[in-house]
Amino acid sequence: MEPTCAAWKALRRLLTEGKAENVYVPSSARDLDDDERELVELARRTIDAHTDAGPDQDGIHTMGAAVMAADYRMFAGVNLYHFTGGPCAELVALGAARAQGARQMRCIVAVGNHGRGVIGPCGRDRQVFVDYYPTMRVIVPTPAGLRSVLAADLMPLTQRWTPEGMNGLDPSLYQDPETAGPPIIRFNPRYLEGVRSGTKTKTTRFRDPAQLGPARLVFESDPEVVLPAEVTGIRHCLVSDLTNQDAQAEGLTTAAELREGLKGHYPDLAGTDEVDVITFQINDKTDAA
Repeated sequence: MEPTCAAWKALRRLLTEGKAENVYVPSSARDLDDDERELVELARRTIDAHTDAGPDQDGIHTMGAAVMAADYRMFAGVNLYHFTGGPCAELVALGAARAQGARQMRCIVAVGNHGRGVIGPCGRDRQVFVDYYPTMRVIVPTPAGLRSVLAADLMPLTQRWTPEGMNGLDPSLYQDPETAGPPIIRFNPRYLEGVRSGTKTKTTRFRDPAQLGPARLVFESDPEVVLPAEVTGIRHCLVSDLTNQDAQAEGLTTAAELREGLKGHYPDLAGTDEVDVITFQINDKTDAA
């Protein structure tokens, strides 16, 4: 549940008056990128459009949340306050994402109505994040401004819950998947068989850079599948310069078909935008799940 308006205002005064200098900020904290700032704005627009309470009033819908899936799609929700523990906005947004096919989450944020800004998740939400998405990033307010941190870092030394019971401490949960091991390239699970069979050896990315060398191809299935791979080539080109050969290496037929498929991933993509054509090969190793 969210703090009352009075409690939140008191905390904000502490932050803005410099009296919260000893607030714990996890080591994984970093500045927001453009996608995360867009996520904050989506959460703000959502609650501004759908709150049922005026300033300084209690209401049923006073918090908005937005979550970004691994494929950069964004989903929003609002809280449903109830004395029995009505769901927080973050949980509503996660449910909405799942209902629309998202399986792995990249980042989440909650924003209060009437300009209260980003508000950190409650204890229950933090436990849910750790249980289901420990490497998801969470946008929180800090004395230095908004930062995104790993969900697991919001619950230090916690144990994870699973349907089989409580698990002991697993240090790997506290590693940022983007930095612990080879770089990650994420895929929709529908591409898994094509990559495994070798009919798909390229992927075209917009504002999603890669680097030459070892990589992990992560397919957003449930559970996710990880294939060790090697990025062997990266070509920068305009969308309009994509070739039939590029399309055929992705299991398609023509460049026009490839450009149409890219529009499904990146609706605002224009022919004058630059993309990265990434060539890869999977390593002959046992898949990791």
